[in-house]
Amino acid sequence: MTETVSSTGTARGRRKGLKIEQTFSTPGVHPYDELTWERRDVVQTNWKTGATVFEQRGVEYPDFWSVNASTIVTTKYFRGAVGTDSREWSLKQLVDRVVKTYVAAGLEHGYFATEKDAQVFEHELTWLLVHQYFSFNSPVWFNVGTPSPQQVSACFILSVDDSMDSILNWYKEEGFIFKGGSGAGLNLSRIRSSKELLSSGGTASGPVSFMRGADASAGTIKSGGATRRAAKMVVLDVDHPDIVEFVETKMKEEDKIRALRDAGFDMDLGGNDITSVQYQNANNSVRVSDEFMRAVEDGTGFGLRARDTGEVIETVDARALFTKISEAAWACADPGLQYDDTINDWHTNPETGRITASNPCSEYMSLDNSSCNLASLNLLKFLKDDDTFDAPLFAQAVELIITAMDISICFADFPTEPIGETTRNYRQLGIGYANLGALLMAMGLGYDSDGGRSMAATITSLMTGVSYKRSAELAAVVGPYAGYARNADAHKRVMRKHQAANDVVRTLHGTDAAVHKLATQAWADVQKLGEKNGFRNAQASVLAPTGTIGFMMDCDTTGIEPDFSLVKFKKLVGGGSMQIVNQTIPRALKKLGYQTESIEAIVEFIADKGHVIDAPGLKTEHYEIFDTAMGARSLKPMGHVRMMAACQPFLSGAISKTVNLPESATVEEIEDVYLQSWKLGLKATAIYRDNCKVGQPLSDGKSDQAKKDQGQSVDAPVVETKVVEVHKPFRKRLPKSRASLTTSFTVGGAEGYMTSGAHADGELGEVFLKLGKQGSTLAGVMDAFSIAVSIGLQYGVPLETYVSKFTNLRFEPSGMTDDPDIRMSQSLMDYVFRRLALDYLSFEERSMLGIYSAEERQRHLETGSYEPLEETGGAAELKIAEAAPQEKGTGKDVDNRADDLETKDTHGAEAREVPAKVTSHEARTSAELLEKITGSAIDSPLCMTCGTKMRPAGSCYVCEGCGSTSGCS
Repeated sequence: MTETVSSTGTARGRRKGLKIEQTFSTPGVHPYDELTWERRDVVQTNWKTGATVFEQRGVEYPDFWSVNASTIVTTKYFRGAVGTDSREWSLKQLVDRVVKTYVAAGLEHGYFATEKDAQVFEHELTWLLVHQYFSFNSPVWFNVGTPSPQQVSACFILSVDDSMDSILNWYKEEGFIFKGGSGAGLNLSRIRSSKELLSSGGTASGPVSFMRGADASAGTIKSGGATRRAAKMVVLDVDHPDIVEFVETKMKEEDKIRALRDAGFDMDLGGNDITSVQYQNANNSVRVSDEFMRAVEDGTGFGLRARDTGEVIETVDARALFTKISEAAWACADPGLQYDDTINDWHTNPETGRITASNPCSEYMSLDNSSCNLASLNLLKFLKDDDTFDAPLFAQAVELIITAMDISICFADFPTEPIGETTRNYRQLGIGYANLGALLMAMGLGYDSDGGRSMAATITSLMTGVSYKRSAELAAVVGPYAGYARNADAHKRVMRKHQAANDVVRTLHGTDAAVHKLATQAWADVQKLGEKNGFRNAQASVLAPTGTIGFMMDCDTTGIEPDFSLVKFKKLVGGGSMQIVNQTIPRALKKLGYQTESIEAIVEFIADKGHVIDAPGLKTEHYEIFDTAMGARSLKPMGHVRMMAACQPFLSGAISKTVNLPESATVEEIEDVYLQSWKLGLKATAIYRDNCKVGQPLSDGKSDQAKKDQGQSVDAPVVETKVVEVHKPFRKRLPKSRASLTTSFTVGGAEGYMTSGAHADGELGEVFLKLGKQGSTLAGVMDAFSIAVSIGLQYGVPLETYVSKFTNLRFEPSGMTDDPDIRMSQSLMDYVFRRLALDYLSFEERSMLGIYSAEERQRHLETGSYEPLEETGGAAELKIAEAAPQEKGTGKDVDNRADDLETKDTHGAEAREVPAKVTSHEARTSAELLEKITGSAIDSPLCMTCGTKMRPAGSCYVCEGCGSTSGCS
């Protein structure tokens, strides 16, 4: 551990500084010198034309870093113009840029007892980073040590008052934050409702009307070139008179999206017409009170209060309002709930102000106009060879990381002065972790089990306890946070609440008992040191999504999430990818006592089926250990809630996580999730029901219920358009010999072939579709359909008319395709006519229909224009090549042999893997792999950067292909 000793400060005379013990790194040896480094080529190419989109050759990484990790770090975090001498080319440069900035600031501000301690701190921090034990959040890697503003925070909370000046300032501040790629949240409850009067005598607009302007601003900045969509959270108190309008905003817009989609408009995520609807750039949450929740339980009335006077101006049925909130969440996943009294009961600074809002992912909850910088530990790194958790080593890592995070506030820049002032005065930190799901599986513990929850609770308690212990030690060195004095009693009360929660944890096995013992000692030290020194930080911990940085650490699971699926994709040196079974599964099976032969048989079964049901030799009581977020044995909704409840009492902030429900879930089930979350002490809950959003692939458009869900009338009459014949039709027949194009395709697992023939001038004249075996009903129907379309084309029906009528037609099979230009299709007809449009219509004609190639979509992201340019490519795909990766004695590229059961790293060591299926350019993400195994589509959006399917990470989504996230990083 570390201790404090006296040293001479630069401006305060005699003072104490930290004495750093060398635990991770080796005395006398630099951390870099302990590793084997290798050079790799990172090349991003257009798979269709071969045009290079991104290229940096000879980048340097430790040999144990995966191709995926090095690719994402190179493309996301290396600074300097590509192709110039100023461009970073080694992980050493990146880590040095950040760590040396932290150490220099620590020396300047008196954190270390001696320069030797500062050097030990530098080596310890460097060792932890290069060995992937933890990572700072993305803004640190983007900005620290560069000429750019030294912004270290990803999470911001803004404030808006009931005045036009404040509202317009909200738009401005949000815009600057979005411009920097970060997200912000705020509470609009101070704004008068549309049922209240202005001082001039008119009626107020209400907060929902001002949300329109903010949403448009966020959408504009997003489309103006940001690398990810603007992330924002909008909160409204449940007693606001406009609460019903707020609750219904996104639900009504979802109905509008359905209507526009059915009329032929492109309403997919990132589609050409999606900007015509409102409120799509924010997560919405209702801030509920204990008073309201008790009224829901009792079935009594609840008062909605005027903003200026506080008087009740309307009384509503609490249960009916609660049901309306749940109905909206069922329909479109918004709003979530934030539990106001629980949040403020754990608030360390109530004398300064209440907590009214959160960041977009809902894990950071603190004062208005504040920010939080995050860092996350890779829990699996602390699992020892005997499958026990190394609690002392974990505690020492937490001490070092918290120290670094606090130092960063000394030099950090902030987007607005109020945010900077609040952050410097309260110094909120957000340490957290990733890989919990993988850790529990490797230890043989089910995610939804008492043992799994006990382990997670004790680790979280130890993390936060050690963080506040170090915060109290820092207070002795550099002083408590500026707002501590006025909040001292409240802060110490919350520390006692954390300690009391730790005391009631009941451990179930030796490993969690050892962790709990150390956590108990940490909380005792917190009370003693905090009473003496105060605390350096108002907040210490959150559980964030850990999207991009999770890939940087080669984590199997993000944040507090369970494993997404039992099979994953792995990028290969030299390009392409292969599907493998999670490497934690063999370790878990060994922990459970299975022999080598049984483990191999079970792993091969999982590789083929994607789940453990009926796996040979696997005991049914062990099934729960391998439950995942998706798939045949997916976790029940309350399994997610109970895990969050186990960890919540040991966090300063909250948890970024979405409770996933199946498409068949009812409104009553959502009500129960929200109600139980409140009873179990969560600070916030968000839900997502499969396929509740338009643009997702699982709706069955043929059923009456699906039509109702999509806002369509079951008995709607067919509107016929009468066409007056002006000229007698003339059939333009094709020549006996004509140019044709045959395309093989897959839509939602259904395979087929399309042959299209053209006239001499290139105009499409016939289409033939091959689906099903000859003589089958499907084959006969498709033959008849092909003839009908072909005759129509020859009689002069424009192809664009067919395209406008048949695209967006929804029926099964639907889902992912193997066509890089059309990654998602709502039906076979939707795919066929989009493909024909791309093959035979001009750019201008397709633009009118909102149909673009992957090349054109990529160009729009980079330049803001779909217009074709010379020497540009289409859909970009990452291709990673090692510098001269050859097998000894053969001259062959080792990892280009896609059908080989072995892969080799670049220094010759063999790593045996059991592939589930070998692919080159098909199964590119875990989400897509799970779709291929289960035969059903995964309900998540496509990445707006590279077009591959994303997967959930907390309440956001993360792309495994390029590291982009849909919200906070």
